[in-house]
Amino acid sequence: RIFVLGIGFFTLCFLMTSLGGQFSAKRLGDSPFTIRTEVMGALESRGVLRKMSDMLELLMKRMDILARLENSSDLHKADDGRFLLDRFQPASGLMERIQAIAQNVSDIAIKVDQILRNSLMNGKMMDSRRDQCEVPRDPKYPDCAGKVEWMRARWTSDPCYAFFGVDGTECSFLIYLSEVEWFCPPLPWRNQTAALPSPAPLPRAQAAFRSDLTHLLELVGTGKESLIFMKKRIRHLGQQWLRAARRLEQKLKGRRRDQKHILIHIGFLTEESGDVFSPRVLKGGPLGEMVQWADILAALFLLGHSLRVTVSLKELQSNLGVPPGRGNCPLTIPLPFDLIYTDYHGLQQMKQHMGLSFKKYSCRVRVIDTFGTEPAYNHEEYATLRGYRTNWGYWNLQPTQFMTMFPHTPDNSFMGFVSEELNRTEKQFIKSNKVSNMAVVYGKEASIWKGKEKFLAILNKYMEIHGTVYYETQRPPEVPAFVKNHGLLPQHEFQQLLRKAKLFIGFGFPYEGPAPLEAIANGCVFLQARFNPPHSSLNHEFFRGKPTSREVSSQHPYAEAFIGKPHVWTVDYNNSEEFEAAIKAIMSTQVDPYLPYEYTCEGMLERIHAYVQHQVGHFIVHRELPDGAGGDPEKPGETCRRRGLVCEPTFFKLLNTKDAFLQLSIACDSTEAEMNHLYPAVAEGARECYLQKEPLLFSCAGFNSKYRRLCPCRDYREGQVALCRDCL
Repeated sequence: RIFVLGIGFFTLCFLMTSLGGQFSAKRLGDSPFTIRTEVMGALESRGVLRKMSDMLELLMKRMDILARLENSSDLHKADDGRFLLDRFQPASGLMERIQAIAQNVSDIAIKVDQILRNSLMNGKMMDSRRDQCEVPRDPKYPDCAGKVEWMRARWTSDPCYAFFGVDGTECSFLIYLSEVEWFCPPLPWRNQTAALPSPAPLPRAQAAFRSDLTHLLELVGTGKESLIFMKKRIRHLGQQWLRAARRLEQKLKGRRRDQKHILIHIGFLTEESGDVFSPRVLKGGPLGEMVQWADILAALFLLGHSLRVTVSLKELQSNLGVPPGRGNCPLTIPLPFDLIYTDYHGLQQMKQHMGLSFKKYSCRVRVIDTFGTEPAYNHEEYATLRGYRTNWGYWNLQPTQFMTMFPHTPDNSFMGFVSEELNRTEKQFIKSNKVSNMAVVYGKEASIWKGKEKFLAILNKYMEIHGTVYYETQRPPEVPAFVKNHGLLPQHEFQQLLRKAKLFIGFGFPYEGPAPLEAIANGCVFLQARFNPPHSSLNHEFFRGKPTSREVSSQHPYAEAFIGKPHVWTVDYNNSEEFEAAIKAIMSTQVDPYLPYEYTCEGMLERIHAYVQHQVGHFIVHRELPDGAGGDPEKPGETCRRRGLVCEPTFFKLLNTKDAFLQLSIACDSTEAEMNHLYPAVAEGARECYLQKEPLLFSCAGFNSKYRRLCPCRDYREGQVALCRDCL
């Protein structure tokens, strides 16, 4: 009896366990490609149910026989009548329970059989549908048939298609192309979620200025010399950043600012891009890019935005939601970031791994681009047709999505960096401790010094020359013996050297780095070479392949144009007399430490705040078109600058009309619209007017003596050329 009771209990437990998963098999929204597997499992379970039912019936019969046998023998023992009654009443109850269980199992088996028959029929219908899918002919989806044809031939070329359920059948192609991508219409037999009104978006969290940089240092991470350098810079400038943040907070007077979720992917530091910078940090390699990235991180963090920092491809894929495979499929989730700051290397990585999502979300990207990308190089079709295609251009982004180190052209956004700002006491101390005959040469690599012996000899007649050239102990650098070389210095020691020196001299390279501004901020005069002819992609190897036709007239055009004398002297180094005269004049010139506002911590915070909050459609919204729009055969940027204004490409749309020509008293015998980065313009010597056909080609850059271009100009904040007076 104990054995029978145990068997019954075990059977009941096994029954409950077996059925537990079978009645939760099919969920709403499951892929039709799992039906066949579930049906097969259910058929096996139906057999188990029947065996259980048969087993319980057999147990009940055997127990009944056993009970009758024992009853017939024990009835002869009259003395034990009361005992027998007590003894067999439980057995009788157990039989009733087993009989009830058997009946329930039998009923369940019948119901399961009915359910499974229906499932089999539905499965056959699904299989039939899968086998009978036809490519829809819908004029709203003209690319559907071509995409299905491509999928037939190439769906195994990337595992991401199988990840999304593609199995080689026509229906799986159509499901993918309608539900994951958007080239085909939804299939009518698919479970379509009822169209519900979208819930009202939750109110955005408000950005609050931060007062501690500790968490940012954790976000930057470790493991690379470049990251260590960036963290040291953030710490070194920490107090200046915090003071600047407090001043801007007071200036904005509690204005509401939406907090943005921002991904910062520094592509040039990834192993996949070669990470050529990290090994060169300790050897005098270029640090300008890392200086800029460190300052971007500090500014965005202090403004109160939510940041995620990545320096590897694996981290990028994880944060974007890239499906497994080779990058041909869209992201698995909606992009969780409002903005992505990256560089050209990161941009290429995103394009390779985001599939169609790259085009969908490209408007959220901001590209840190040292030298800038002009519209003629950015527009893929135009660049290909007109010979402007390079390895770095043709992205078809809004030109203001490219963010530069210096304000090369208003076509791009000026991001910049910061230099250390001195207080009044520090400035006075520097002025009183300057060594009037001390010069520091700009250039930490020995190659920069080669061929400069003539200049050095002239300079040595008047000044003590110091260098900061990297060298290994066993191989000192090849610099003249009269040069006092300090080797590669930490940043704070380099700053101390600049605070003593009278002159900071450049020999033509590197171009447009942060060091000249740091020298000027520490009270040095910067002497640089004038290039004649100007350097550009047409005549100089360094600029060849860069997406710009900009002509560089000196080693540091910003210092020449926006600062100038007495802080900056630009002379012809090929003219020894002019060079020597400049050195003599500089030695007798007194200058105060000077730093343009736009390169202070507050200036950069102000600028990035305006970009993050107000760049709508990738440009700052200006309130009005100032006076000054006009025609000139020169470059619009130079034309506006002569009038104390700056070219504003977003205003081109206001000039790109026939009425604009009439208002400017330009008579047009004919007016045509074409793709040309110089338009709108009028042909010189004729009365032929040209309008711009492609808005992406509106450009403040470019010049051709054949045309007189229309120049849209705007005002700007004092010391902040990137922003109009009312744009903060």
